Formats: sequence, C-alpha cells, structure tokens
Amino acid sequence: MPESETAPPAGRIELLQTGPLMPMIETQLTEHFLVHRLDGEGGDAVLASVGPRIRAIATGVGATARRRVTADLMDALPNLEIVSNFGVGYDSVDAAAAGTRGVVVTNTPGVLDDEVADLTLALLLAAIRRLPQAERYLRAGKWPGGAFPLTATLRDRSIGIVGMGRIGQAIARRLEGFGRPIAYHSRRPAADVDYPHYPELLALAGAVDTLIVIVPGGAQTHHMINAEVLEALGPRGVLINVARGSVVDEPALIAALQDGTIMSAGLDVFAHEPNVPEALIALDNVVLLPHVASATQLTRDAMGQLVVDNLLAWASGRPPLTPVAETPWPPAKKA
Repeated sequence: MPESETAPPAGRIELLQTGPLMPMIETQLTEHFLVHRLDGEGGDAVLASVGPRIRAIATGVGATARRRVTADLMDALPNLEIVSNFGVGYDSVDAAAAGTRGVVVTNTPGVLDDEVADLTLALLLAAIRRLPQAERYLRAGKWPGGAFPLTATLRDRSIGIVGMGRIGQAIARRLEGFGRPIAYHSRRPAADVDYPHYPELLALAGAVDTLIVIVPGGAQTHHMINAEVLEALGPRGVLINVARGSVVDEPALIAALQDGTIMSAGLDVFAHEPNVPEALIALDNVVLLPHVASATQLTRDAMGQLVVDNLLAWASGRPPLTPVAETPWPPAKKA
C-alpha cells in the first residue's frame, strides 16, 4: 500500500513538503513527522489522498517552493494549522489567506541579517568598482596591453536604502564606516533610526545616486523600482537589488542599463529565477549573482534549523518562534 494511504504512526503529525529543502531539514522532518511530498510525480494524487490529514506544511521560496501555498491549496487542507517557510521573504505563501483560515505562517528572520548585509556591500563595491570585469580583463590576458580603465568610486556617492527593517539597518550600519550620507524610504519612519526618511520613493531616487533595495516581495512592492524611479536615479545611478526580483520592473531596468539612464546595477535576485534574461547577461555594466545573499553554510544551517524549530515548537503545544505579521500567535479561530 502506498505511504500516502497508510494510517500515520501513533502520535505522528502528517506534514506536506511542497519542494526540495536542505538535507538537514528533510532529515529532521522525517524524524519527527510523517512527510508527504507535493513536488514529485503524482503530487495531486497525494494531496487528494492525505489532504484532510495534513496539519503542517514545510516550504521555501523561489525554486525551492516548487508550489506556492495558495488559498486553493489551503482549502484542500482543512486541518492545516502551520506553514513553516524557509527564508525571510514568504511571498510564495498567501499569508493573508492563511490568517483568515487560522493558519500561522512562520519565516526565518534574524539569523541571516548580517550575511545578507555583508553580501550587499560586496555587491555594491563590485558594481561600482567593476571588480568582475577587472578580473575577466586579467584572465583574458589583456593587462600586458594596458591598465584596466578607471572606474567610479563609492567615495563621492550618496546612498538611499529602500526598506529599513532589520537587514536594511544592518546594511546602513556597515555603510556608516564608508562615511557616506545615507537616507531611506519606507512606508513610515523606522523607530530609533536617525537617517533622513523619504516617504516618497521617487523623491529618494532623485536625491541619491545609489539605491539599495531590501524590501519584501508581494503585491505591495511589485515593480516599485520602475522606469520613472530609474530615470530619477540618473546617469550616475547604481541599483543594488538583494530583495526580490519582483520589486524591479526587469524590462525597464534592462532598457535603463542599455541606454545609459543609469550607470550600473548589482543583482542577486531576478523576476523568474533561476532563469535570467539573456539581455541582462549580455550587458557589461551589471553584476549578476545567483541569489546567494544568505548562501553560506553557517547561515543556511541556522535558517534550516529555524524552519524545524518552528514546527517542533508548534507540535509540542508551544508558540511558534517567528510567526509573520499577518498571522500572529495565537491564531484567530477558523471561520
């Protein structure tokens, strides 16, 4: 008899995994739960068979999610109580729909703040000083024929940060060491933050020449970095995106890089990962990374453990450790 049709072992909570996760996560999930996979062949059949018994979901972001946790999926899981998400961003989960169903959603904040902030500074310097291009110049044997061209510098720049949450503040603290003026845009001023606050993104883009984006994905931030913002940033402009690919209008960015509307960009995220437009790859004034801002063993292990620890806390009757804002603990009763 297939596993999906067997009765669960006594006391074993049944969990749905929507896509591949780190081996250390999967090992612990298998140890503590009866795991069903939605991302393999026959995923819909598994869902139809075990849906009413599923009480928990483990999921990720981007390609790791494989299948979004939508309102329709939650409707097929009438006894669902928790969605544990790998990543700070949780735009692959309809958290608002989860909240109306009394389902708590958790993410993995805090443990990756410093790693992402470190990478952001590296990407910023790489984009401004053209470090990948300089390395390619050397490897191609061009140095004996002449020095690599002079580049722009961080020393004469003003920096705007779009988003001033934990990671945005960690980025700003690092930038203070460079002695550059910092300002930021967010819906409301951040508590205990002294940098100038711009309630309008377009005004911030017009006031700085370097824009770092670190906001959540989702409908509210979709394409917030558009052609108008890029034009305001100007021909010295540098855009750094370590947020989500969805926050940038990718065709508008490509056009701005091609025609000199802005100088350069550094991107760790893309609209349709892992597929990156050939037009971006062909450009020499952009630094491209394959979504690696938090991708160190130390940090990813900490993120993975938080995914498991949220589930174990909930399973033992304790509050989940990191519920998201849309689904505070304890959850509202299901309608």
